[in-house]
Amino acid sequence: MQKIPMTGGGLLRLEDELRRLKSEDRPAVIRAIAEARAHGDLSENAEYHAARDRQSFIEGRILELEELISTAEVIDPSTLSGDQVKFGAHVELVDEETDKESSYQIVGVHEADIKLGRLSISSPLAKSLIGKSVGDSVSVPTPGGDKTYEILTVTYK
Repeated sequence: MQKIPMTGGGLLRLEDELRRLKSEDRPAVIRAIAEARAHGDLSENAEYHAARDRQSFIEGRILELEELISTAEVIDPSTLSGDQVKFGAHVELVDEETDKESSYQIVGVHEADIKLGRLSISSPLAKSLIGKSVGDSVSVPTPGGDKTYEILTVTYK
């Protein structure tokens, strides 16, 4: 079974979601199904069908999370160092065309959230950054044409 790289924080978020699904969401949907059944004819009961759909989603997500957690390989970025970009690195970039600065942490696929600055290791930008050092320029293919970034800093926290 292939291990999935993940930060400790990413694993904690997945474990919290799994706990919530099992302790709150699953019991709530079971109550909703029981309540909808009490209303009578199930063939025309929209509440019952919606609750069953929700139950199916919750059970599927629980299975998915259990699989992800069991195959997670936690990598602690604070044990890494250097100015070369690796998994877990916090990277500050500047767009060489617009001079706009941005910063990202390179994380596992299942913990990525671009709004929070967590960039998936499998994204084109992260793939371009891996192995590069401070001062290097990287070219990233985008739908609007290639973008070029310069690496300003690389830190491990």
